[in-house]
Amino acid sequence: MRGLILPLFLAACGASPAPQFFGATRHEVTKGGIDFVIFQKDSYAEVVRLGYLTRAERAPVPQLMEEVVEQATGCRVVPGSMVTGLPGDTGEAKFRLSC
Repeated sequence: MRGLILPLFLAACGASPAPQFFGATRHEVTKGGIDFVIFQKDSYAEVVRLGYLTRAERAPVPQLMEEVVEQATGCRVVPGSMVTGLPGDTGEAKFRLSC
């Protein structure tokens, strides 16, 4: 039973925004066979990748994140603005937008 708690907790958090994005507009986009949830608030966006990917499958994700943010928000991502919680993290990223 204990082995199920962490995966369930992580799954529940997967589609929730960071506190600074509470009240944000939510978008769902699938690109390259990967599901993403995008939260937009003012000139910022947070993107969350859903599902498990192997290490080899993660390589295109940062570029896909930028593309889905632009697709969902209709805004351009400010170049170099991508920030992740952990270096190299492909599960979540924040972007500054130019609308």
